[in-house]
Amino acid sequence: MEAPRRKVETTQIPRFSDELPCIQTWKEVPSFDTAEAEGQFWAQHQVDPRLMQMSIHRSDVRESTTITLRFDPRMLSRIKRIARRRYLNYQSMIKQWLSERMEQEMRE
Repeated sequence: MEAPRRKVETTQIPRFSDELPCIQTWKEVPSFDTAEAEGQFWAQHQVDPRLMQMSIHRSDVRESTTITLRFDPRMLSRIKRIARRRYLNYQSMIKQWLSERMEQEMRE
């Protein structure tokens, strides 16, 4: 004899149906005071698929941009020496220094 099957309850979530109003811009989404209010809003609205596609962050194809800097040969030699002592690539160390200084400038 076969064991009785349990009824599994599932919640059907409407996906891009014609029945729900479609949000075309993020400005149409109100501020919510509670998570429940937000849940009720999204139960009655849907986001336009094109808006979702535009919202996906796409990183630049290139990870970095090449630039040219001219250094005094003695300064570059000192930078390379410091980098070697720290077991770093001198270009990476320069980028780190620039990043740290930029953060400092942004705080001021």
